[in-house]
Amino acid sequence: MTAGPAPAKVLFVAGTGRSGTTILSTILGQLPGAMAVGELRYVWERGFLEDHRCGCGMPFSRCPVWTAVVDRAYRGEGPPDPVAVSRDLLSRLRILRIPSMVLRQLRGRPVVPPHPHDERIAALYTALAELEHPAVIVDSSKLPPYGKILERLPGIELYVVHVVRDPRANAFSWRRVKVTGDRDDDATMERLELWRSSAMWVVWNYLVEFWWPVERGRTVRVRYEDFVDRPREAVERIARLLDLDASRTPFVGERSVSMQPTHTVAGNPNRHDRGLVTLRPDEEWRRAMPRLHRVVVSLFTLPGLRHFGYSLRG
Repeated sequence: MTAGPAPAKVLFVAGTGRSGTTILSTILGQLPGAMAVGELRYVWERGFLEDHRCGCGMPFSRCPVWTAVVDRAYRGEGPPDPVAVSRDLLSRLRILRIPSMVLRQLRGRPVVPPHPHDERIAALYTALAELEHPAVIVDSSKLPPYGKILERLPGIELYVVHVVRDPRANAFSWRRVKVTGDRDDDATMERLELWRSSAMWVVWNYLVEFWWPVERGRTVRVRYEDFVDRPREAVERIARLLDLDASRTPFVGERSVSMQPTHTVAGNPNRHDRGLVTLRPDEEWRRAMPRLHRVVVSLFTLPGLRHFGYSLRG
């Protein structure tokens, strides 16, 4: 009896936006055998519909890697309706659905209800594995419910990196104006009110811990502050989890990385960085964040502050 193809090993980088997930994912994608694809849950909107730049610099529609992957995934017939898939994902991943997701899990049912589009999503990962042959696909889609969709897709073996950042730094970053660099315009990234970014920080981080506890053996937690302080150590730890060669990291110093172009489809603007990149702690919030804003975020996130090892005084 002939064995079927080995499942695609997917590293799901989970947490909240503006927590350093993009730079960590991009560095991991430099490891031999790993491929960073960015936030692949957004490919339907930002790739197929809006034709944002791939991490390689080409528009998504002209990137040779993604052209080949899409052709392989959908047998030359083109992708399913990207508007429908994008709308479906937006609906199924909403934070307001969390209570029903938890209830479904307690009843032994799939956390996120299955949908016919799931097969189309799985086809992209399978085609990536078949064409690019990465030992690990690094997907920084972050949202825990999307990770639960991936977890039950056929042909995927899921691992998780949970990235946590001080919620005050996270909220401050969400208020910054950032040009995406994805198109030839001045489009900026989404900005969130303090209460909304704080609520997301609490819900998403606790859900990641609830659904993928470190004790299960396929999850590692990384605090942003520890990562930028000792990035090589963090990357080597994750590489060992994935059975990648931890001795062949892209570091040329303790904090400097030699970055090659990736094929990421969405994420923070630093996914476009290449050449020598030096990691530095982003501590601007400590001197620039208004005291009232700090107090508001601290109160919103108080249980999580202590739980994830952050001081109330910041």
